[in-house]
Amino acid sequence: PSRPVPWRSMPFSDYGKPPSWQSASRARAAVMAETKTQAASQPGFRGKTVMITGGATGVGRAAALEFGRLGCNVAFCFVNLPGRAIRETALLTETTLTAMGAKVFADSCDVRDRAQVSRFVDAVRERFESIHFLINNAGIANDGALWRLSEGDWRDVIETNLVGAHNCLAVTAPLFRAQRFGKVVNVSSHQASRPGFGVTSYAASKAGLEGLTRAAAVELGPSNVNVNAVAPGFVRTERLLELPPEVIERAKSSTVMGRLAEPEDIAHVITFLCSDEARHVTGQVIVVDGGLSLEYR
Repeated sequence: PSRPVPWRSMPFSDYGKPPSWQSASRARAAVMAETKTQAASQPGFRGKTVMITGGATGVGRAAALEFGRLGCNVAFCFVNLPGRAIRETALLTETTLTAMGAKVFADSCDVRDRAQVSRFVDAVRERFESIHFLINNAGIANDGALWRLSEGDWRDVIETNLVGAHNCLAVTAPLFRAQRFGKVVNVSSHQASRPGFGVTSYAASKAGLEGLTRAAAVELGPSNVNVNAVAPGFVRTERLLELPPEVIERAKSSTVMGRLAEPEDIAHVITFLCSDEARHVTGQVIVVDGGLSLEYR
């Protein structure tokens, strides 16, 4: 009978090659190494530029000061509103940032007008070359029962809070995609999901903003751009403090923490979402409401 052929002598075409699992492992390692070398921006905040809409007052101002403290160039826009000294407050914010050592650019810009947004972005790039972080904070509210809201009142809120954010995203997206880096944070509200009476236009605009956040995250994610939102509860801003004391007290007691948020509480979450530590967070709405959404009573 014929003798069996030793397995080493058999004509296997793949003999001598590494096993398939080892080849796959090396291929994955090569892909991972390539991914790590594709860093589109230096780590950290220092030297990067943030663009903040509605940056003269409230949460926008707190965010501007926090980004300035972290070493960013700060560009913010504002519009004058009836009965409020926005331009004077903008000058104060700009002066404070300059005293901190931050480079600042501030100008008026109506985010409802895409042409104005384009001009503002061009001016920011002329001074700072690029934009790395976009904070869509500009917002207004026209409260009242929906059957009493005029068409103009409704349109002003939707166009400022939702269309304005889309305008800023649409203008900056080509820049973010070209440089393969960008962080966007949209400032929503707890009323997007927990509306009270008389806030139909505001709640609708913020709910739309959260939908825009998720959709933009899908479209810009492949370009290494993170898009997230923060949803504050009651924040101690100029507008809130204009409310009657009993309303403010009720707002405080409706939270687990038993207090109003300070603008800095929101600003810290905004800067976290723009940090390297949050590089894998996108399409999310981070609620910062002191436990208001826990239905605490």
